[in-house]
Amino acid sequence: MKKGFMVVFDGSNGAGKTTVIKSVEKYLLSKGFDVLLTREPGGTPIGEKIREVILDPQTPEMSFMTELMLFGAGRAQHIQEKIIPALSKGKIVISDRFDAATFSFQHFARGIDLDTIIQINDLALNGFNPNMNIILDLDPAEGLKRVQSRGEGLDRLEDEKADFLIRARNGYLKQAEQSPEKFEVIDASQSKEKVLEDVIHVIDVLLGKHL
Repeated sequence: MKKGFMVVFDGSNGAGKTTVIKSVEKYLLSKGFDVLLTREPGGTPIGEKIREVILDPQTPEMSFMTELMLFGAGRAQHIQEKIIPALSKGKIVISDRFDAATFSFQHFARGIDLDTIIQINDLALNGFNPNMNIILDLDPAEGLKRVQSRGEGLDRLEDEKADFLIRARNGYLKQAEQSPEKFEVIDASQSKEKVLEDVIHVIDVLLGKHL
């Protein structure tokens, strides 16, 4: 049995992650692959409870360090309970956000010291790393319009000020610049068809490398 691999979809809120992920799942299933969809924060029963706490707009008093450690705790559980078992069975794991989001939101946007972020994240990862991060890049202002057009309320992170979201976006782009072998940036302002075409190209390259 061939070992599976993990792809993370990340980027600005409203960039179309959910739509793209569902389309990629359909594409992979049509080729006969076993796919696991998951998300962060969340992915496990414990992780979903942590997600409720992190994203609850009624908890504005949450400290930055509490937020960081909650993300780390959820990730540790996610990896051990769900991701590693799936990969060991040869599944392709697709996650809606993962640790790149922690660096973007907690370091670049929040301003938490990078060494602290690395220390907490390394404890959570315990040597694990996803194979690829696909960043759906979109101007946060446009992303916010898309989110609001759904008629849903904003979660605690979506409700941050514009400069916070801009710093987070720049954090993703900085990570991609520093680690081009682990990141692919897709322009999410393109048509849905072109975005998906670009994403499928990245997926096909990954399939060629890992399977």
